[in-house]
Amino acid sequence: MDTILILDFGGQTCQLISRRIRDFGVYSEIVAHDYVPAANGGLKDIKGIILSGSPYSVYDDGSPLPNPAILDLGLPVLGICYGLQYLTHSLGGKVAPLDKREYGRMKLRFETKSPLFSDVPDGFVSWMSHGDSIIKPARGFTRTAVSEHGIAAALEDPAKKFYGIQFHPEVTHCEYGVKILENFAVGICGARKQWSMKAYIETVSRDLREKVGNRNVLLLISGGVDSTVVGAILLKALAPGQVHLMYIDTGLMRRGESAEVSASLKKLGAENLHLIDASDKFLAALAGEADPERKRHIIGDMFIRVQEEEVAKLGIQDAFLAQGTLYTDLIESGKGVGKKAHTIKSHHNVRSPLVEEKRAKGLVIEPLDRLYKDEVRVLGRELGLPSEVIGRHPFPGPGLGVRILGELTREKCDILREADAVYIEELKSRGLYDKIWQAFAVLLPVRSVGVTGDTRDYRYVLALRAVVSHDGMTADVFEFPAKDLLEISSKITNSVQQIGRVVYDVSSKPPATIEWE
Repeated sequence: MDTILILDFGGQTCQLISRRIRDFGVYSEIVAHDYVPAANGGLKDIKGIILSGSPYSVYDDGSPLPNPAILDLGLPVLGICYGLQYLTHSLGGKVAPLDKREYGRMKLRFETKSPLFSDVPDGFVSWMSHGDSIIKPARGFTRTAVSEHGIAAALEDPAKKFYGIQFHPEVTHCEYGVKILENFAVGICGARKQWSMKAYIETVSRDLREKVGNRNVLLLISGGVDSTVVGAILLKALAPGQVHLMYIDTGLMRRGESAEVSASLKKLGAENLHLIDASDKFLAALAGEADPERKRHIIGDMFIRVQEEEVAKLGIQDAFLAQGTLYTDLIESGKGVGKKAHTIKSHHNVRSPLVEEKRAKGLVIEPLDRLYKDEVRVLGRELGLPSEVIGRHPFPGPGLGVRILGELTREKCDILREADAVYIEELKSRGLYDKIWQAFAVLLPVRSVGVTGDTRDYRYVLALRAVVSHDGMTADVFEFPAKDLLEISSKITNSVQQIGRVVYDVSSKPPATIEWE
């Protein structure tokens, strides 16, 4: 299958480049930053190479650098942001920080015609995120576009088939970004559109059968989109008797979660379904802990401990552990393919010590670890899962544990459970739920003075969060109709006695993350 190879330099949107390319039907694959195709099975099927972005500067100690041989393969190369800076720096140009650094939306002006910008209008809005800039192009390169500040935004050496852009076409805020990537992959590299989600299912199913053989697989399932899709693909790829689905009630679940999950899992056709109530164990382990990273590790480790106890009872100790880990989880936890991603926050199923121990033994299976949330939904539809499961908003593995800021108690869980349920029910009744990528409530570790009747009150503050996104890597605030937001706030404070004040989080991602912890 024709392939565009993407070198991972640790940028937060590296996988986003890959999935944008897959969106228009070309297969793409992410490899470590120092990967050289000629030294790893040859150039068969590889039509072009993309050098991705990075949190590093080319001048930083330990900055990820590709093997120089990658530029001698005769393949078209596209450098994005850091990738362009590497091309410039390594080929004799000059890269340096300027007083004017460029972040966010930026209009570009073309200086010369380029096949990279075929059918892209002059003055389109790009998305910048760079501290260093191109001061002097490398020999053979010409500037094809500049920013509104007059700074080089695109360069190319068509004789060598080297192209570079200083902006990020992969993010949704960049106009014509997908078209630019398609111009490179299809127009310049000549890659054929041979990729589909059906092809992904076939590939993953084959890989699962080869890795698992006749052994058992255990999936800790929450009932959310990710773990449910993993359950469906395991049951499709393997014999149902090999697949064990275990739902662990942590005490950190949403209202009515356990009953809903039990009903939906039975519809999957699983032969082995285990429902475990471990809420007392989780809440006891979390007692007195306020640090969010420690909470995530405690929750991750407790999942494994409870699972190990139950596995021993079932006699399936040699089972593989399947997880609904997405690439966004790996990237935010510093686990990108190239091992150079910065850790934003640890995900309980990625950096938990006990999970890492199992991963080191080769006993972890993550069929979704190269997908984004919206791709998982497409995969779920392809597998025949019902729309009410596919359209459900994301829910973190640690549950309410990372939506209660500060120390956890059973009382706080009950308060947040009730408030969150009111919020979600109101969104659905007002026809807003399906317009939002993710909505949830956060219980803050502060109380606020209020008045009920003629009496002074001192109750908790609740933050509401609602964002729109396509993939979870970037997100904008949902623009609530003021009337709805005011009425929802009033409904919460009137329905949940312990909540005295409601605020709305208006932070985008970046700089914030979607979850608060």
